[in-house]
Amino acid sequence: MTATTTPTVGRGARGGDAGRAAGAARSARRRQAVLWGVLGIVALAALWELYKLVGPADGWLVGAQEGVTGSGIRLLPRTSDQAMPHVWEMLARIVEPVTRASGALPLGVVVLLAALTSLGVAALGWLVGVVVGFVLALLMLGFRIAERAVLPFVILSQTVPLIALAPLIRNWGSRLEFGAFSWESWMSVVIIASYLAFFPVAVGALRGLQSPDAAHLDLMRSYAAGWWTTLLRLRLPASVPFLVPALRLAAANAVVGTVVAEISVGFTGGIGRLILETAVAASSDPAKPWAPILGAVLLGLVAAGFVALLAAFLSPFRRQETVA
Repeated sequence: MTATTTPTVGRGARGGDAGRAAGAARSARRRQAVLWGVLGIVALAALWELYKLVGPADGWLVGAQEGVTGSGIRLLPRTSDQAMPHVWEMLARIVEPVTRASGALPLGVVVLLAALTSLGVAALGWLVGVVVGFVLALLMLGFRIAERAVLPFVILSQTVPLIALAPLIRNWGSRLEFGAFSWESWMSVVIIASYLAFFPVAVGALRGLQSPDAAHLDLMRSYAAGWWTTLLRLRLPASVPFLVPALRLAAANAVVGTVVAEISVGFTGGIGRLILETAVAASSDPAKPWAPILGAVLLGLVAAGFVALLAAFLSPFRRQETVA
């Protein structure tokens, strides 16, 4: 009787094949995401041109009274060249000089420099908001009475209109005096950006830190693990699926807060102020105001990309992402 032997594959080989397959799957997903992003931009441009082609030149007004300017409710925007320039006109305007002055930089370069300035301010505001939000989450985690007292005020803080809060922060900051220290307008922008960024981090981190099962917490107690050990070994890794969406939302909020605050506090050099300055030229140069708007969109994409890189670094803990 002959014995047949079946060749066995070592664990290392199986693990290597599984790792390569997982890496190939991740690369395919990234390529697919990039492809869908490009298709989305193309579809948006095509939809813009299609509406400009078939839409009414004066828009669609409901309840307009004849002979009365500004009456009625506009449900669809105007499609005239003044209100909606062609996509190729907006792209061509980016490479042209920002003004007719001799030696003026191209509009795209001016937008890029303004976007970089706003990006630095937004990043600092995001960092401050993340630190404040996480500290509040730890405070509410450690003390139940703090959660009951602080969480309602954290939620209510987001109901204050940002356009009304920005001048107050600038006024309060200008009154601070610490020796040679002087309050700059960009500091007000950072505070406002962090004000919008801390809320999702505080709520998402609190939910994540409270997410471990009771059985896991009992296991840590059976090991005589202290509060800080449980936090570092159990609660923090468990909070990553909640924290990553919160960081993404905080980055978007920081960008929005930066753009709005630059307009409100008069901070020059940023993309928000550039949007306001180019809007003045909308009547004579309709394509010009759209360049800084595209710059603000690019700023948001860069912020989202940074959080995506951070999420890739935390990927070993992201078994299932939960929307904050």
